[in-house]
Amino acid sequence: MPTYKDYFLLHWIVLIWGFTAILGKLITISPLELVIYRTAIATSISAIVLVYYRQFNYHIQRTEILKMLFTGFLIALHWLLFFGAAKLSASVCLAGITTATLWTSVLEPLIQRRRVKIYEIGLGIVVMLGLYQIYNVEVNHSLALFMAMGSAFFGVLFSILNARFTHRHHHQIITFYEMLGAFLSMMIFLPFHEWFFWSEVTLRFEPTEMDWVYLFILGGICTVYAYSLSVKLMKKFTPFAVNLTVNLEPVYGIILALLIFGSEEEMKPGFYFGTLVILLAVFTYPFLKKYLSNRRKKRLRMLVEKRKNLPIHLRKKNNKLV
Repeated sequence: MPTYKDYFLLHWIVLIWGFTAILGKLITISPLELVIYRTAIATSISAIVLVYYRQFNYHIQRTEILKMLFTGFLIALHWLLFFGAAKLSASVCLAGITTATLWTSVLEPLIQRRRVKIYEIGLGIVVMLGLYQIYNVEVNHSLALFMAMGSAFFGVLFSILNARFTHRHHHQIITFYEMLGAFLSMMIFLPFHEWFFWSEVTLRFEPTEMDWVYLFILGGICTVYAYSLSVKLMKKFTPFAVNLTVNLEPVYGIILALLIFGSEEEMKPGFYFGTLVILLAVFTYPFLKKYLSNRRKKRLRMLVEKRKNLPIHLRKKNNKLV
């Protein structure tokens, strides 16, 4: 069971991630270059950490390595769409990321093969209504919104896969192979980038001095530190609980965007109303889950008590039927 310290660390990570959209907007190079540099820095730092602490495991099965490398490819897609959306609008990008709740409510039962929970789907629909409100008032930022929603989809997908890896491998090893997979996939994607969103963008691979500062903050603190810690915490939290908490990222990010960029990131009132609807859905989840859980336990207690009051011969018959 997670402790209060675990909850604090989870929220601390979300606060750090809330700053990534700001860094994405501040860095002057294209989203593709940004992801390549970020993953290269993160892979290098992860390798140094593994060597320093002697945590390299040379006995990992090849299939497991390939799975982690593939998960790295999903992470690269997540970041590519995220920073592409952040370049267009940091606030709209952060609002679109909140669809992680909806994606998790659909994908987690399919991948984990558990029963679909109706209330999770319902909360996901409420999130979509909030997004619809945002789309109506910020229709000129529709591309940023759809890219952010796609980013949330891939983010949820890799987090669910990571929940399996955490029980078999050290979190630093997972981080290394996934960052390596993300870097390699972006290098393979590089010759074909003109077919996608950045057909008019010239790749320079010449970050400014401040870009390097931001990139090392992004690769070191926001990736190796925050990401590896999040992987470690997945041993104690479900993917839905993690992604639900990540929905607080827009709260921190939008406040930071307004403080740093001012009127450039100021939106119409409808945008904030839509964001409020999304956050209400997010905060409703733990209370609704607790209420339904208590209700289920109460029903079970009533059934047990009712069975105890049955005559012995009927109780035995009931056991055979069960």
